[in-house]
Amino acid sequence: MEWRDVGIVVARRRHGDSSLVCTLLTRGHGLHAGLARGAAGPRARAGYEIGNRLSVVWRGRLAEHLGTWRAETATAYAAALLHKPHPLLALGAAAALVEAVLPEREPNGAVFDSLAALLAALAGAGWRAAYARFELQLLAALGYGLDLDRCAVTGAADGLAFVSPRTGRAVTRSVGAPYGRRLLALPRFLTDAGCGAGAAEFSQALRLTGHFFEHRALRPADRGLPGARAALQDAMLRRAAASGGEAGPDRDD
Repeated sequence: MEWRDVGIVVARRRHGDSSLVCTLLTRGHGLHAGLARGAAGPRARAGYEIGNRLSVVWRGRLAEHLGTWRAETATAYAAALLHKPHPLLALGAAAALVEAVLPEREPNGAVFDSLAALLAALAGAGWRAAYARFELQLLAALGYGLDLDRCAVTGAADGLAFVSPRTGRAVTRSVGAPYGRRLLALPRFLTDAGCGAGAAEFSQALRLTGHFFEHRALRPADRGLPGARAALQDAMLRRAAASGGEAGPDRDD
């Protein structure tokens, strides 16, 4: 069995002294693992960094076998983020989340394209908004899309400020204010593309999407948010606290 595809590395683990088992999100074959022989050495390992986009050949005696990878690096996204700690955390969080929630070997070109677009955006100034929208798109691809276009009660498209943790539908500030403690905050940049995403707003977005990943995609399988995703949320909470919780620009940091 043999096929060719493009893939993004979302996980890897050591196998023996010299090899890695690498999981890739491929465009045509979905989330797929394989053995990369000799890839554990310092020079070869760089080709299989988390987030790298590869041109790959997968080979196995039978389709259900682990099989092996032969790969060439197309784009090394992580290398461009080495001096940008928060975007680098976001790269790891996105990869870990994809590996945690997607079923194996089920093609999903929309998720592949969404992840590829996010990786390309992480080096720029709008990376926070791009990351939050990636998580919304991933939820939608899993069948858990949030309804953030109109108020679930009044139908109004303006003044949306909260999301029901039960239904995933937005409500306006006036409707949600009496129940604020039971609702999730809806940061304005998710409904108004002209607004930037500071650390405080981004933290709200991560709490919003994280709730639905946990309660709808992960908890039924007795799993929690991946450690890399939790690390990103913790880092943004610290950043928001350091800035006094004030709104700020969506910066390249």
